[in-house]
Amino acid sequence: MCLHAASVCEAQGGISPDLIGNITSVLKKSMATAQFVQNEEQRTRYEVKLKRELGDLVLSLLADDSVEDILLNPDSSVWTKRMGQGFCCAGSIAPGQAMSAMNTIAAWRGTTVNHDRPILETELPLDGSRFEGIVPPVVAQPMFAIRLRPRRIFTLANYESSGILTDAADPLNRTRRHDLFRAGLGGLSHADVIRNAIQMKRNVLVAGATGSGKTTFLNACFDAMAQLAPHDRVICIEDTPELQCSMQNHVELRANSRVSMLDCLRACMRLKPTRIIVGEVRGAEAHALLKAWNTGHPGGIATLHANDAASGLQRLESLVAEAANAPAGEHIQRLIAEAVDVVVFIDEEPSLPAGRKVREVALVTGCRDGRYEVEYV
Repeated sequence: MCLHAASVCEAQGGISPDLIGNITSVLKKSMATAQFVQNEEQRTRYEVKLKRELGDLVLSLLADDSVEDILLNPDSSVWTKRMGQGFCCAGSIAPGQAMSAMNTIAAWRGTTVNHDRPILETELPLDGSRFEGIVPPVVAQPMFAIRLRPRRIFTLANYESSGILTDAADPLNRTRRHDLFRAGLGGLSHADVIRNAIQMKRNVLVAGATGSGKTTFLNACFDAMAQLAPHDRVICIEDTPELQCSMQNHVELRANSRVSMLDCLRACMRLKPTRIIVGEVRGAEAHALLKAWNTGHPGGIATLHANDAASGLQRLESLVAEAANAPAGEHIQRLIAEAVDVVVFIDEEPSLPAGRKVREVALVTGCRDGRYEVEYV
């Protein structure tokens, strides 16, 4: 209004142009200052509100230089990952408190998180840490993962003194090779082969027809996983609630009409998974899953429909090809041969009381001339 009045006075010749310019400049600066004060007041309100909602537990973990990750699971348990250590349960946060905190973060960042937009990917406004929040219906109750920014810069000398940097003769430098896994499987039963695969973090593909028992078999693998790798963090992805994970530190993501399996896989990568489990691979998410298994997240399990172990690999190949950025031909086969270690084929068997039978356990050893190389055990 003041700027408009000054313009009117200028038009009527009552004030000189220089004076008008000075008045306009002063008014603009005053408005900018008022806006800055308003933004600062709003920022302060958000900060106070968010700190209250996160609570003393999360705030103390954010201030701990040894903490790398803070993870709230849908069961309300809070887990931490400290430098050089495994996951540790640190306490709990009520679902309503977690939802309030995520709403505040979203509002502060100028976005929303709700039933229609259940995945929030942003930075924690308090310190710039990476923040991934997920709310129902993708999860049963609100959850989040905070990846803290590094507080300390390490030198190469630090890496050497801590044993991270050594030389080629170091036995700990052995890469994840198929032959190292196969070497210890001679004469083992199918059950022991699968236990070894779980313990050594090999990727397992379970193939079978509808109703053949793939999901039930996967639940049995969870039980073995809980015994052999109880401290791992497992992320399960499915579109119908069938899996029953017995791991203490686990998260279940459920795809729906708005959030696809591929969306869940992408979100999963920010949830600090040790193992990624997919209830049933049906489409282009197969490509993202294989890339995840091949890039730092081995030890996963997935199921799909197929008539035998070899057909399972071919079916997986066709699903990978559905991805928009999928590699071509032999590159897909190479990707699958590198990512999948074991294929288990389970089938119906009326002669057994259980009504099903694991008929094939195949080790994937590579690919050549358009064919997968497998070894049946």
